[in-house]
Amino acid sequence: MGISDTIAEFINGMLKEDSTAELQRADLANRFGCVPSQINYVISTRFSPERGYIVESRRGGGGYIRIRRVQMDPKQLMMHTVNAIGDEIDFRSARALMGNAVASAAITDSAARVILSAVTDTALKPADSEIRDRLRASIMKQMILRLLS
Repeated sequence: MGISDTIAEFINGMLKEDSTAELQRADLANRFGCVPSQINYVISTRFSPERGYIVESRRGGGGYIRIRRVQMDPKQLMMHTVNAIGDEIDFRSARALMGNAVASAAITDSAARVILSAVTDTALKPADSEIRDRLRASIMKQMILRLLS
């Protein structure tokens, strides 16, 4: 397991005890023997809004990073997901949104896999590369809305 996985696991452990984790970047860096930018990387990639987290940060001597897991009912979360997709979305972000929806029990794993299989770069290959992210967004939105109806 790499250092990023170890840091993410530690933060997830804190979030399981309480839905909010308050951290100090320098303390975490010292604990794991890494540079503070490694902590920033883990937080930005593993605890993003697409993954169902709200991150607040205050810099300075008494600075902190506060991470909260967003709790929503399934239908509300899926409507938030539709809005988060926007006009275009890349596959990595699509996968993160579907992973959050499954982890929150808003949709089944099989439904998420079907949606993702419909919006892979391979599935969208006949479309010009300039419009794939817009097409992916449109397909995802329609599939999620159909699930909700």
